[in-house]
Amino acid sequence: MEIFEFQPSETFRPQSGQIDFHHMGTIDFDACVALQKRLVYEAGGRSDGHITCLLCEHPPLISIGRAGSRRHIRLTSQEMRQRKLEMRWIGRGGACVAHTPGQLAVYPIVPLKYYGWSVGDYLQRLQNGLLDTVRLYEVPSYKRPGRFGLWGRSGMLAAIGVSVQNWITSHGAFLNVTCTPHSQVGVEANPEELACPGDSVTMSSLLEETESCPTIGEVARSVAIHLAERFGTCQATWHSSHPLFPEVVKHTRDRTRQAAS
Repeated sequence: MEIFEFQPSETFRPQSGQIDFHHMGTIDFDACVALQKRLVYEAGGRSDGHITCLLCEHPPLISIGRAGSRRHIRLTSQEMRQRKLEMRWIGRGGACVAHTPGQLAVYPIVPLKYYGWSVGDYLQRLQNGLLDTVRLYEVPSYKRPGRFGLWGRSGMLAAIGVSVQNWITSHGAFLNVTCTPHSQVGVEANPEELACPGDSVTMSSLLEETESCPTIGEVARSVAIHLAERFGTCQATWHSSHPLFPEVVKHTRDRTRQAAS
């Protein structure tokens, strides 16, 4: 465990609570969803405002949120098989997201009632934490009125889609760092019926926006620092992996084997 040494600016005076960041590397999507469910359950039994945030990447896969559908994936079944892509329907906001190594998934588990935040308050803080991070690397990026996500010159840089259960958040944001354009082709993260004039339907990446693209590890650290500020927590710690993850992976694999038998 590493305790972050950061000094919040006058704009972000600490409120209370602690946030633990768990940098997981590249992990299975289904196991990550199962871990989030476990963390949401545990957060419901606490009263100290503790926040857990998972930072990870996923193998290639497409998740479909409540605003998305199969018609927003412009790939045939054959093309899906050729790219070894599976789909998952997820109870989060947002549309379709093409997951791939090089994309940083940010999953904060936040007890909103403890902090007195509405869902809108939380989304603004999450979005602004990402915006602070991207601008640190001198990448011009923008928010859209009434929308949650980040846009750059070459397209959408970050998609946001959260789930709230009993006033505890899960899922979160997906920031494309070093993704190749090919990994995003055919997947509408920003469907036309949701887009503002001039919006890109698909996602771009920091790699497309700057010649000196940071590594995903550097971006993960920056996201952690800026989210800790935007969430107003008193202390932030950095961990490698999560102690519950091996147990969750085993349970997920056992359940998959039982379903296949």
